[in-house]
Amino acid sequence: MDRLTNTVRPYAWGSPTAIPRLLGVEPTGEPQAELWMGAHPGAPSRLDRGAGPVSLADVIAADPAGELGDATLTAYGPRLPFLLKLLAAETPLSLQVHPDLAQAAAGFADEEARGVPVDAPHRNYKDANHKPELICALTPFDGLCGFRPAAETAELLDGLGVDELKPYADLLRARPEGDALREVLTAVLTADPVAMADTVHKTTEALAAGTGPDHAAYAEAARHYPGDPGVIAALLLNRVRLQPGEALYLGAGVPHAYLSGFGVEIMANSDNVLRCGLTPKHVDVPELLRVVRFEATEPGVLRAGGDPDQEYPTPIGEFRLSRHVLDGRAPTRTLPAGTPGILLCTAGRIALRDRDGARLDLAAGESAYVSATETVDVGGEGTLFRATTAPTPAAA
Repeated sequence: MDRLTNTVRPYAWGSPTAIPRLLGVEPTGEPQAELWMGAHPGAPSRLDRGAGPVSLADVIAADPAGELGDATLTAYGPRLPFLLKLLAAETPLSLQVHPDLAQAAAGFADEEARGVPVDAPHRNYKDANHKPELICALTPFDGLCGFRPAAETAELLDGLGVDELKPYADLLRARPEGDALREVLTAVLTADPVAMADTVHKTTEALAAGTGPDHAAYAEAARHYPGDPGVIAALLLNRVRLQPGEALYLGAGVPHAYLSGFGVEIMANSDNVLRCGLTPKHVDVPELLRVVRFEATEPGVLRAGGDPDQEYPTPIGEFRLSRHVLDGRAPTRTLPAGTPGILLCTAGRIALRDRDGARLDLAAGESAYVSATETVDVGGEGTLFRATTAPTPAAA
């Protein structure tokens, strides 16, 4: 077991208070969007095994089999295949979608062959990996996820009373659903920018004046991105509100955006993002349309219920996330060896003990790395998240 020292990422959309409050430190006044736990080269965690602080990425590189275990090493190579985060959104993130493995590999190879610099602002594929994600709420958490049924979106657009939205509503009713969703999103993202900015302005005013259950959430996103066509694209998506302990899995091709809230996020180690809007960053419309899955989906909210031990199932193997609520009275739980893991305390105080009797206590916001060879007992009173791998993916 190794206590981790982690890096905060100060993205502009981050909350200035949520992460400091959990850590019990004074806010800096600047946004603190994400706390990264893992071996991502952008901000690897650090640990100290007696010779001074070293990067978790370097620790794994020095002994991949010992740190990751044979199954994880064989499946994903000599690297930790997931990144764990605390994510604190004060304002909406961009509307985005992620490629599947084949799309990522092809897109990365194409941009490499064309000599597009990896740090170029118009580059789509920073690596050849997919980027499935799972977010588990620590507070009420608002987001957008997947296309709403076309008929329901048509009704929403009609209800706003904006003449410029009527052609989209008519198209959503007249065409097969997948075709209609593709055509409407294409029309929104390729429209004349001046005309679209005017449509967005009128739509924003209608949303602000509306009384529907989702109007306020869409209006808040629109307020932060005036004139952005992503405001209209966002109306095509399901609005989701997670309660603490509930989670949402976001697979390849599913358009989504986080709007506000504080949660634990885990993802495959990738930086591949294709943006649809609600952003000043590059939007590659042809590539986006190639990756998006144009089908209405019901957001698959994963609920913890009354079970104090909850694993959030996902159809991929790079990561598994489980949540353990300890009351201080039940016997300690044993976390099995065989795969690498990161343990994160989000409330109370958690005691970790290895087979040699060594003990490590985690307060809220603190985390520890556990290699594949270690078996750990956990006790105490609080909430513990465990991130690990499942080298044999679950059935999709």
